[in-house]
Amino acid sequence: QDEYQPEKALSEEDLKNAVSVHHALASKATDYEKKPNVLKLKTADWRVLLFQAQSQEEMQTWINKINCVAAVFSAPPFPAAIGSQKKFSRPLLPATTTKLSQDEQLKSHEAKLKQISTELAEHRSYPPDKKLKGKEVDDYKLKDHYLEFE
Repeated sequence: QDEYQPEKALSEEDLKNAVSVHHALASKATDYEKKPNVLKLKTADWRVLLFQAQSQEEMQTWINKINCVAAVFSAPPFPAAIGSQKKFSRPLLPATTTKLSQDEQLKSHEAKLKQISTELAEHRSYPPDKKLKGKEVDDYKLKDHYLEFE
């Protein structure tokens, strides 16, 4: 594609094709072997995008920068909805940038990590009955996948 030019205004097409990295996670695409130096970007809405870098070093630079921007600028998630606790639903992730200072953001991330780790351990200590099939099992797997990702 065309080289980015910072002095040139972004077109409507550029904005339409932009990928938001708020609450995203970049990692090496270990499960993709067709091409070298491929990174995987998982977005807040769980879309997965693959990007190929020129080299291993460039790939790692992209991973580090994307994850840094996501960590520094992503606002904390909204509290979980109150209602039926039987069905799991992912919390809403704000698209706005955080209003916290970097120190407050770090403390927020540390607290969230502790909370999610506890929640994941508790979730895994009560797996669904092996006889169950359908929604209960799907819901358990969805929550497990979400907590592992977080």
